[in-house]
Amino acid sequence: MPKMEASSSTSHDPALFHAPLLYHPRRRSSRPLKGFAVIIGSVVFLLSLVTLIVNQSPEPLASNPSSVTEAGSYSMAAQPRGIAEGVSAKSNPSLFDKVGFNWTNAMFYWQRTAYHFQPQKNWMNDPDGPLYYKGWYHLFYQYNPDSAIWGNITWGHAVSTDLIHWFYLPLAMVPDQWYDINGCWTGSATLLPDGRIVMLYTGSTNDSVQVQNLAYPANLSDPLLLQWLKYPGNPVVVPPTGIEDEEFRDPTTAWLGPDGSWRIAVGTRFNTTIGTALVFQTTNFSDYELLDGVLHAVPGTGMWECVDFYPVAINGSVGLDTTALGPGIKHVLKASLDDTKVDHYAIGTYDMITDKWTPDNPEEDVGIGLKVDYGRYYASKTFFDQSKQRRILYGWVNETDSEADDLEKGWASIQTIPRSVLYDNKTGTHLLQWPVEEVESLRLNATMFKDVVVEAGSVVPLDIGTATQLDILAEFEIETLVLNSTEDEVSDCGDGAVDRSTYGPFGVLVIADDSLSELTPIYFRPLNTSDGSLETYFCADETRSSKAPDVTKRVYGGKIPVLDDENYNMRVLVDHSVVESFGGGGRTVITSRVYPTEAIYGAARLFLFNNASGVNVKATLKIWEMNSAFIRPFPFEETLFQEMVAST
Repeated sequence: MPKMEASSSTSHDPALFHAPLLYHPRRRSSRPLKGFAVIIGSVVFLLSLVTLIVNQSPEPLASNPSSVTEAGSYSMAAQPRGIAEGVSAKSNPSLFDKVGFNWTNAMFYWQRTAYHFQPQKNWMNDPDGPLYYKGWYHLFYQYNPDSAIWGNITWGHAVSTDLIHWFYLPLAMVPDQWYDINGCWTGSATLLPDGRIVMLYTGSTNDSVQVQNLAYPANLSDPLLLQWLKYPGNPVVVPPTGIEDEEFRDPTTAWLGPDGSWRIAVGTRFNTTIGTALVFQTTNFSDYELLDGVLHAVPGTGMWECVDFYPVAINGSVGLDTTALGPGIKHVLKASLDDTKVDHYAIGTYDMITDKWTPDNPEEDVGIGLKVDYGRYYASKTFFDQSKQRRILYGWVNETDSEADDLEKGWASIQTIPRSVLYDNKTGTHLLQWPVEEVESLRLNATMFKDVVVEAGSVVPLDIGTATQLDILAEFEIETLVLNSTEDEVSDCGDGAVDRSTYGPFGVLVIADDSLSELTPIYFRPLNTSDGSLETYFCADETRSSKAPDVTKRVYGGKIPVLDDENYNMRVLVDHSVVESFGGGGRTVITSRVYPTEAIYGAARLFLFNNASGVNVKATLKIWEMNSAFIRPFPFEETLFQEMVAST
């Protein structure tokens, strides 16, 4: 396909952009070289039209009386919500002194996603106990049925046949016993070889002690797993001697040891600063023994929540069951750090005899090295999908606006698109995260741009129409390397896309308006180092994503390996107020929350940009408009679905 030619016929007033990035003339809109229409039947076509109309509708959300009545109870204290109760922060007290923006119902309505999972209303946080059973994917999640702020934590429940089109089900577990009366907190599912399902979860007792409890389905013949029973002998694990009562939570999926007994890990801390995973052994899931030593501990990392521990094949393209052991296998240890609200992981070796895990690189240990996601993301959990031999990762994405705004709109938080997880055998140091293939079923119209030259300091509009729901594949090539460059003064992601260096930043501007008064850059920043090599960072800049002052806006990102035979490639999922960005095939991932005031509905646009000072880049993109996932309550009254359940 021919290369797009430059034009200086249109330009923006630099004063509109507030950044060196925009001091250069803006290029003429690049027209698509080829449009790919998705060939679908008339029924799907009509559904797509309905979806587009619904997703662009400015009608307000239905009111949420239960949330509104709670509005007067939310605290303006400096301490975040949840800390006093013994969990990680569930609010943004730093926003309390910000002047509130005058949000409209239309703006609030736009913020709700179209194809990410979120409850119909109210508060959600951690994913719990994901599993695949009798044809259905099950997602449980921390949920407040009464309000859009954290509290009264129960287990919400949803099912899907494809991880994308979800159905809401009745609550799975509620805090109604002395051992969980202050909350049914995070837990994990284990599928036993005989077909039974074991669910272990943390309960906060009537004395606010964190204990581990056992639950199981009331009817294993029910593919929807609607009814759950709590073990009469709960709790099954209590804080060991020397462990703080309020710092002991979130049991993992169990794995089977070579001695025939099962093991679980539970997160905690020692001396307030040493993040730790303890290992307990059981043969029946009701009686547990604390093993000597610890699975692993890292000084200076604080309390470990939501520990995850699982194997990966070093030369495979499939996931592994949690119990897999033997040659050709590494183990991933992940912890959610309560002190920083960041999910960290490391790859290492598990000694099945001593029940100890050792990182491959101690300098990249859990909590001091790689992050699962470098953006707004926490409390992630994986499970093994035995139907497709893959490991699936969920993550909680909370809001970055104020509690008052969440109460007004009636909901808070989403889950990421489920991601497949593999070992990156090209680097040997990273995991690869990628949206599950099922999300591609939502793709509608496709638009292709080939070899678009983006000159240093320029912005190029991409003519795709409305850009609120997108799946973007983009590859960038630096046209000419600059010889004998000195070391760049900018470090990592800098202060955002406004910071210029020789080779970057360059990438895409998502959820932007025509005047670029609001925009969210997703970009690569290759930097010259003292030894003459390039060190690349993958970044997301929220600082100009919204004109609203009462929204947290940060620059996120991390280092990304780009090998000699690779160009700079990214995939970006845009879904209203959430942007998920995957750099280098998923080596570095960033989740962003954005709350624009003008770049919404039909005003949302997509651009290429290059703010490098010394090079042009050439970009090739394929962009799909995305349909809605039509997430809704399970249709118990519909005969068709009753027959589907009966046949699975």
